[in-house]
Amino acid sequence: MKTTLYRASSRGHAYHGWLDAHHTFSFANYYDPHRINFGALRVINDDIIAGGEGFGTHPHDNMEIITIPLYGDLEHKDSMGHTGVIHAGEVQVMSAGSGLTHSEYNANADKPVNLFQIWVFPDKENVEPRYDQKAFDFLHNKNQLVQIVGPKQDAAEGLWINQNAWFSIGTFDKGQSFGYTVKKRGNGVFAMVVEGEFTIEGQKLHHRDGFGLSDTDGIKITADSENARILLMDVPMSF
Repeated sequence: MKTTLYRASSRGHAYHGWLDAHHTFSFANYYDPHRINFGALRVINDDIIAGGEGFGTHPHDNMEIITIPLYGDLEHKDSMGHTGVIHAGEVQVMSAGSGLTHSEYNANADKPVNLFQIWVFPDKENVEPRYDQKAFDFLHNKNQLVQIVGPKQDAAEGLWINQNAWFSIGTFDKGQSFGYTVKKRGNGVFAMVVEGEFTIEGQKLHHRDGFGLSDTDGIKITADSENARILLMDVPMSF
């Protein structure tokens, strides 16, 4: 088993007044040649956007983009004609494919929104762009992982992207232990602690720590605090 620890305090940080952003991997003005990606996982941005503020219309192509609001509400508008609000407990996916534009704004003027935006390299390029979003019960459905994203052939009740990647999230009581089996041989798992504390394969992890594990068929996880929440991203290490 190979492991790489990404402490929350070691992430790239950008503060623009209206935006307080932390980058697990190199992004924008933050560059670390040792933190470009974890396999097909290219970006994990932890963004806090002030009330009424946001990202104006901008382009993307050939990237699978997953947005997970942690608290607050995010307003979305894109060149495919979609306009709406994504709430905490919902997940959005966009396959940028051959190209699209979109904007993202805090839907509330009086309170911030905090979200993860995650980019995954696709397994095919220049596909027709697509958008989807879905509500999940991972905020209250305790002590089990909820699959929120998968490949098209194994999306189950979740969302799908153009990659052999699976995202699962769950909230656990203190002392709960569980195993996770890697979905596809050759994939690795990147764990992000959303809230609280966990121990994974003997490594203690805290709020917003990341931990990459590869060359393994499965991992063992224990929640070390109440209402501890974790996001697991099972992605190809070569693609």
